[in-house]
Amino acid sequence: MLHLRYFVAVAEELNFSAAARRLHMATSPLSQRIKDLERELDQRLFDRDTHSVALTPAGEALLPIARDVLERINRIPWRLREVTRAERGTMFIGIPSGLHPRIRELVGTLAERADEWCELLRWPGTSKSLVTGVCEGRLALALARLPISDPVLDMLPVLSERLGAVVPADRFTGRDAVALSDLTDLCFVVAPPEMRFAYFDQLDREMAERGIRKRVKLTDSGYGGIAEVVSSGIAFYFSMLNADSPMHGYAMENTRVLPFTDFDPVLETVLIWRRDRSSGGDLDDVVEAAREVFGDPLHL
Repeated sequence: MLHLRYFVAVAEELNFSAAARRLHMATSPLSQRIKDLERELDQRLFDRDTHSVALTPAGEALLPIARDVLERINRIPWRLREVTRAERGTMFIGIPSGLHPRIRELVGTLAERADEWCELLRWPGTSKSLVTGVCEGRLALALARLPISDPVLDMLPVLSERLGAVVPADRFTGRDAVALSDLTDLCFVVAPPEMRFAYFDQLDREMAERGIRKRVKLTDSGYGGIAEVVSSGIAFYFSMLNADSPMHGYAMENTRVLPFTDFDPVLETVLIWRRDRSSGGDLDDVVEAAREVFGDPLHL
């Protein structure tokens, strides 16, 4: 099972270093485990060189098989809980950082609705870790940021948030908006991988295509560290425009958030759950209540 998990991670990332970070292990032992699996199956699963990793035909064939096996394994704990649980159990809903207070209120409403069947408790995490938690059955539901492409998941749109540029205030005195061309002499802050949204990676690539090429990469730092770098006058970042977003709590004296005149980035948040758990499974009632509570997506 571990070797299949290692294989799926590498196959999805097509990068051994990224897969190793995802699996919380070093790259060298991960590479060795893949070699062990290839030796066990007597098949080469990846074509790799110093610049790229690609699936071989055997790897392409194994990927859906491995995913299916792992999904069946991941279903074991919650199916056992479903059979052995008391009348009213405990479930967890994943909550990402910076979640808008209006969505938090709706989570509370959902917990009240679900109280008849279960105690619904909040569980914090990054979008990537929350998606993994739902896929593995440790979390019943989660609020996560798009993009998400895992085929085992169902999702319900709950929130669209317009983003602006977090910029040094003294560089943009008197301005009420910015264009991307105004930011070319600033560095874009690349947050540590463990706290970065996949959508921000998309923004990073799009900005590079539009001529913003300077980067400053942070490690071992949170949103406060990002604000610190922006406040120093050398960099910018993206954040929610809505004044009620808790992300504004990281603002510093020399930072402000301005809308774009030529760019319209929007961060989408969805509620996710395993499809097989809501089709005659243990989440039928909770998901039905969630569809009612989150029936009208918010646009902020």
